[in-house]
Amino acid sequence: MKASPIRIALIATTLALATAGTANAAGCLKGAVVGGVAGHYAGHHAVVGAVGGCMVGRHLAKQRSQQEAQQQAAHRQAAQAQ
Repeated sequence: MKASPIRIALIATTLALATAGTANAAGCLKGAVVGGVAGHYAGHHAVVGAVGGCMVGRHLAKQRSQQEAQQQAAHRQAAQAQ
Protein backbone atom coordinates (compact mmCIF):
# COMPACT_ATOMS: atom_id res chain seq x y z
CA MET A 1 0.00 0.00 0.00
CA LYS A 2 1.48 3.31 -1.11
CA ALA A 3 1.23 6.24 1.29
CA SER A 4 -0.21 9.37 -0.24
CA PRO A 5 1.82 12.61 -0.14
CA ILE A 6 -0.89 14.30 1.89
CA ARG A 7 -0.77 11.56 4.51
CA ILE A 8 3.02 11.80 4.69
CA ALA A 9 2.79 15.58 5.05
CA LEU A 10 0.26 15.27 7.87
CA ILE A 11 2.39 12.74 9.72
CA ALA A 12 5.52 14.86 9.34
CA THR A 13 3.70 17.99 10.48
CA THR A 14 2.27 16.18 13.49
CA LEU A 15 5.70 14.89 14.48
CA ALA A 16 7.31 18.30 14.01
CA LEU A 17 4.66 20.02 16.10
CA ALA A 18 4.79 17.35 18.79
CA THR A 19 8.55 17.64 19.21
CA ALA A 20 8.83 21.42 18.97
CA GLY A 21 6.78 23.27 21.55
CA THR A 22 5.92 26.92 21.14
CA ALA A 23 8.93 27.97 23.18
CA ASN A 24 11.23 25.91 20.95
CA ALA A 25 9.72 26.97 17.63
CA ALA A 26 12.08 29.90 17.05
CA GLY A 27 13.51 29.55 13.57
CA CYS A 28 11.54 26.39 12.82
CA LEU A 29 8.77 28.01 10.79
CA LYS A 30 11.08 30.06 8.59
CA GLY A 31 13.38 27.09 8.09
CA ALA A 32 10.46 24.80 7.27
CA VAL A 33 9.15 27.18 4.62
CA VAL A 34 12.54 27.61 2.98
CA GLY A 35 13.32 23.89 3.22
CA GLY A 36 9.91 22.93 1.87
CA VAL A 37 10.27 25.17 -1.17
CA ALA A 38 13.83 23.99 -1.80
CA GLY A 39 12.81 20.35 -1.38
CA HIS A 40 9.91 20.80 -3.77
CA TYR A 41 12.14 22.15 -6.50
CA ALA A 42 14.84 19.57 -5.79
CA GLY A 43 12.79 16.56 -6.75
CA HIS A 44 9.39 16.87 -5.05
CA HIS A 45 10.71 16.26 -1.55
CA ALA A 46 8.93 19.17 0.12
CA VAL A 47 8.15 17.31 3.35
CA VAL A 48 11.71 16.14 3.82
CA GLY A 49 12.95 19.65 3.03
CA ALA A 50 10.53 21.19 5.50
CA VAL A 51 11.59 18.86 8.32
CA GLY A 52 15.27 19.45 7.58
CA GLY A 53 14.73 23.19 7.29
CA CYS A 54 12.96 23.23 10.62
CA MET A 55 15.88 21.50 12.32
CA VAL A 56 18.45 23.80 10.72
CA GLY A 57 16.40 26.91 11.47
CA ARG A 58 16.02 25.89 15.10
CA HIS A 59 19.75 25.20 15.40
CA LEU A 60 20.64 28.62 13.96
CA ALA A 61 18.13 30.39 16.21
CA LYS A 62 19.59 28.62 19.25
CA GLN A 63 23.12 29.68 18.28
CA ARG A 64 21.97 33.27 17.76
CA SER A 65 20.29 33.40 21.17
CA GLN A 66 23.39 31.97 22.87
CA GLN A 67 25.59 34.62 21.21
CA GLU A 68 23.21 37.37 22.30
CA ALA A 69 23.23 36.04 25.87
CA GLN A 70 27.04 36.01 25.90
CA GLN A 71 27.17 39.58 24.59
CA GLN A 72 24.70 40.76 27.23
CA ALA A 73 26.71 39.04 29.95
CA ALA A 74 29.88 40.72 28.72
CA HIS A 75 28.17 44.12 28.71
CA ARG A 76 26.86 43.58 32.24
CA GLN A 77 30.31 42.51 33.43
CA ALA A 78 31.91 45.58 31.83
CA ALA A 79 29.30 47.86 33.41
CA GLN A 80 29.90 46.37 36.86
CA ALA A 81 33.67 46.79 36.50
CA GLN A 82 33.31 50.55 36.03
